[in-house]
Amino acid sequence: MNDLTPYLVEEFLEDYEQGRLTRRDALRLIGGMTGAALAVQMVDARAQTSAPAMMAPAAAAMRVAADDPAVVAGSVKIPVNGGEIAGYVAHPAKPGRFPIVLVVHENRGLTPHIEDVARRLAKAGYVGVAPDLLSREGGTPKLDPDAVPGLLGKQPQGQAVADFQAALTYAKTLPYARPDRVGIVGFCFGGGVAWRMAAATPDVVAVVPYYGQPVQAADVPKLQGAVLAIYAGNDNRINAMIPAIEAAMEENHKTFRKVVYPGAGHAFNNDTAGSYNPEAAKAAWDETLAWFGKYLS
Repeated sequence: MNDLTPYLVEEFLEDYEQGRLTRRDALRLIGGMTGAALAVQMVDARAQTSAPAMMAPAAAAMRVAADDPAVVAGSVKIPVNGGEIAGYVAHPAKPGRFPIVLVVHENRGLTPHIEDVARRLAKAGYVGVAPDLLSREGGTPKLDPDAVPGLLGKQPQGQAVADFQAALTYAKTLPYARPDRVGIVGFCFGGGVAWRMAAATPDVVAVVPYYGQPVQAADVPKLQGAVLAIYAGNDNRINAMIPAIEAAMEENHKTFRKVVYPGAGHAFNNDTAGSYNPEAAKAAWDETLAWFGKYLS
């Protein structure tokens, strides 16, 4: 168990409420983290609506193909204490050294969508580095997708941050990377990890968490990076956390900006999921690149 486990549970409860999960699936997914008895109590305390899940488009204009000539991308092994974890790295094909942007996956692991995000960053002039936090459990491609959130929720406290710190150490050794320019972007569960990685790692100077659970107010003084927090207008659970973190960032004189996209739902950036909102995703990505351009250039 770790401090992001309740976040993962709430995501499934919200999916159940909005009709994206059946009761059976909700019980199975939540029970994998909390145990069956508590899962029943939680699910039965929520009223499932009849809201249908939206269908995502078959393709999205922002995607960058794996064979795009402007980028070089592929799987890597990242050394960690006691072994190694899998990851994916993408960088511009042109000569030079480029800022590093760490990419934190959602609660579904290192999926093709997250690999695409790394390639998008590479095409924009960055070294995108995306570790697989499920490596010790066998790696995302080998796992049942429905089991992944439960496995993430059971990981030891601090393991995700430690893995990303190892990934940063690895990235700094790459001949095409600038070790003095480091940013991080994370989505959903990964947004929470991005907050925590930034608080634990002074080298991170630009942070873009998409609808992620922020750090506690006591950890805000540790943040050195400029934070652009991306939110969805219809994401009431996450948005309820905005006032506290906004106040804490202001009180500690931290660089903080939030952008809320009206009409968009949680996970709107994922163009392989039913919650995808192309207009919000494009606008948020433009904001993300502008933020990295300002603080990593």
